[in-house]
Amino acid sequence: MTDESSPARNARDRWEADRTTFQRVYDVLAGTTEPTTAQQFADRASCSENGARQALEQLVEMGIATQSGERPVRYRRNQSYFRWKRVETLAREHDPTDLRERLDDLLETDRAFQDAYGVPAPDAVVVTDESVDDHDAIHDRWDDLTEWRTVRRDLTLVQRALQRAESFGDDRVQV
Repeated sequence: MTDESSPARNARDRWEADRTTFQRVYDVLAGTTEPTTAQQFADRASCSENGARQALEQLVEMGIATQSGERPVRYRRNQSYFRWKRVETLAREHDPTDLRERLDDLLETDRAFQDAYGVPAPDAVVVTDESVDDHDAIHDRWDDLTEWRTVRRDLTLVQRALQRAESFGDDRVQV
């Protein structure tokens, strides 16, 4: 049971009051990874199903969301759009020198993981085997693999952002 005066309730009330239906549906979409119905979006965005559907159809038109199925139609975020948006943000907010330094750090971390596990990629690591009986060691290995996958994802994003930032030249928008 939620206290009506709780900070979470107040934050949700402010979110509902300060954001349009379209903005709330976008916010929900940004956190959605599984195909979701318009009714589920409506419940999460505190709006009508029709309002959610209209916003979702606009988001599909804009390439921000994708839809699948027929009855009911399900919507999910377009991962390509969100990756592109992240690259553009990085390129706009950081100069090429900073991005090169970040790229070097990521490459160094990637090499350290390759050396530590003796394999070229995180998916080549055997997570559990007879030589690892310690639960904590297995947990640490999972943590390492999660971090390594994140490093690999960030490598791609930073490389693209660096290329984009270098293409801006003197036209860069300073923020």
